[in-house]
Amino acid sequence: MKVKIKAFGIAKDILGGPSGELEIKPEARVVDVKEILTHHFPEFEALKKFSIAVNQQYRDDDFLINEGDELVIIPPVSGG
Repeated sequence: MKVKIKAFGIAKDILGGPSGELEIKPEARVVDVKEILTHHFPEFEALKKFSIAVNQQYRDDDFLINEGDELVIIPPVSGG
């Protein structure tokens, strides 16, 4: 199934743009999406940790993804 992806900060640079689509298996969870992203874009390994929001809400790794969901990749941020 396909889901929409949006990215900010360094995640946008890693993906090569601010948005796109990702093919995932049915019954995929947030943790599965993280693994797929890291497999296809090894640069995500360097982030150590990044969050994913589903349909504008932060979700835990065990949250189930549905077809047509919009996922936002949120890299770690630091202030100064």
